[in-house]
Amino acid sequence: MKVLIVDDEQMARQELAYLVQEHDQVSQVKTADSIDQAVTMMLDEKPDILFLDIHLEGETGFDLAEKLKAVHNPPYLIFATAYDQYALEAFEANANDYILKPFEESKIHAAIDKYYQSLERANGQVDPDQESKRHEAIPIQSNDRVYLLRPEEIYLVSVQGHTLSIETYDKTYDMAGSLSAIEKKLPKDLFLRTHRSYLINIDQIQEIQPWFNQTYQVTLRNGSKVPVSRSYLKDFKDRLPIE
Repeated sequence: MKVLIVDDEQMARQELAYLVQEHDQVSQVKTADSIDQAVTMMLDEKPDILFLDIHLEGETGFDLAEKLKAVHNPPYLIFATAYDQYALEAFEANANDYILKPFEESKIHAAIDKYYQSLERANGQVDPDQESKRHEAIPIQSNDRVYLLRPEEIYLVSVQGHTLSIETYDKTYDMAGSLSAIEKKLPKDLFLRTHRSYLINIDQIQEIQPWFNQTYQVTLRNGSKVPVSRSYLKDFKDRLPIE
């Protein structure tokens, strides 16, 4: 597999190139420091994956992303940048993924793995049972920033008044919105409503305790405790091995 990295900072190019090259399936890594150089290399090398920075000297990665719309069979586009506020714009520019600096090998390799998964889906080679376990990241807007969270990272979604709180293992993101709206964006195989104000990731359940009036209290792996109301008790028992 061929990879092209476009970044105007030499150290960033070198670091990302090293991490990408560590992936078993990568056979070639090329780098470019400008859009003109990137276009030339894409024509010559025909990379499978393009890692693209947003802020380039005198240009932006979105300029190149726009050019890709006219390319037949363009490379798989991954924005790799220090700026999280452009996530929504990146996906509107047909980005396949969005990775933030400083780079982590696990996240770089996960992004490359997603490229292979997309090929398998296109070729009809994906096991339906495995496919159901793969979930795309969703944009979360909190405090004037946009964060990309994979559903697997989300432990709990709760609402109080008009404030929606999304909990991961060690962070909470507050935003305006409704529980019903976020519920529609999250995979049904992973999330379960336990209360009109709570939505939990069932893979992050640590403990289930009997509670008042034949209901339950759920403790998640991040320590959060969530009630199961009687209105949602049947769905709760149907999804989990509880008699």
